Amino acid sequence: MTDYKLVLTTAGSQEEARTIARTLVERRLAACVNIVPQIESIYRWKDAVEETPECLLLIKTSLGALDRVRHAIRELHSYEVPEFICLAIEDGSPGYLDWIAGSVR
Repeated sequence: MTDYKLVLTTAGSQEEARTIARTLVERRLAACVNIVPQIESIYRWKDAVEETPECLLLIKTSLGALDRVRHAIRELHSYEVPEFICLAIEDGSPGYLDWIAGSVR
């Protein structure tokens, strides 16, 4: 078990995804954010089933930065309730985990 986390969130456009990703990295809240474009999300919202094109963000961060990442996503996001799902990074290559540690403050 490590203190590193993978946060998932979605964005309604490539521009919004880039803004969130760049801001998280510039603020040293994430070592890296991968943007997966053109996903299709089907979900229930306010008693209706919706279908929306979105971008998926994969955010590599640390336990110590997690609350600040959550706050930044709420600050930057256009959605009323942005996705914020945190997964534990159980293991990884030592060099990569060291790089996350050195990149996130």
